[in-house]
Amino acid sequence: MYHKPHTIIASWSIGSLGNTHGKRLTQSEQPFPGLYIMEAVTNTFESVKAAILSAHESTTSVEKVNFYNSWAENYDQDVAVLDYRAPSLAANIISSHFSSDREAAVVLDVACGTGLVAKQMKRHGFGHFMGIDGSEAMLKLARESGLYQDLKQSLLGEGPLPVQWGLFDVVMIVGALSVGHVPVRVVRELCESTKPGGYICMTTRSNHDNVEYKAALERELKQMEDEGLWTCVEVAEVEDWERAVSQQEDGYIAGAVYLYKKLKL
Repeated sequence: MYHKPHTIIASWSIGSLGNTHGKRLTQSEQPFPGLYIMEAVTNTFESVKAAILSAHESTTSVEKVNFYNSWAENYDQDVAVLDYRAPSLAANIISSHFSSDREAAVVLDVACGTGLVAKQMKRHGFGHFMGIDGSEAMLKLARESGLYQDLKQSLLGEGPLPVQWGLFDVVMIVGALSVGHVPVRVVRELCESTKPGGYICMTTRSNHDNVEYKAALERELKQMEDEGLWTCVEVAEVEDWERAVSQQEDGYIAGAVYLYKKLKL
């Protein structure tokens, strides 16, 4: 199976989503190059693809939670087959900007799943994690990882985040901001949860079925910046985000990482 080389096609530091200065990363400069790559025979990739497409058929919150509960045991190996790079990309971008004491920093990992994001953040010297997820089976595996000091079950968008406002040095949501999963309005709660001067890191996909959601997300991010809630630190548009699973796409789909800093009001 042929894998295209990974490239970040655009990464920039901006004051708003409209102003850019370009910066390219070579493959050797990318976070943990090849970390998730594994050779997969076609039927293995096809089985993972079928599982993910079945998740898209889940429409209610209960159906989605049931899907992730059933997927939990195979989740890590399946996303490895997909060459899913969002956790390492997000962690690397935070690491490049975070200058405070990493061991003392408190990180909120929203939609934490089995703990892939915390694992990457641990590599960068962070050591204090709280996780939230809607799936109890995912939380069980996150608990077994030993990475988290606290874990809570909560369905995003169906109630406020079960955390104290203004507590966290870093708040992350990797993989969940997409159509049919988490409503865009949740990003305001992420900001509320962060300490003044703290960082909020978010990711989303850029493929065809997520175009409208991504546009709505970026409008909300910009609106919150206009309101003086935070400032944009970096946006990274990534060409090879993960392997495509829809019938309309081939090869790899693109994605984006957004890093914001909460303003001190």
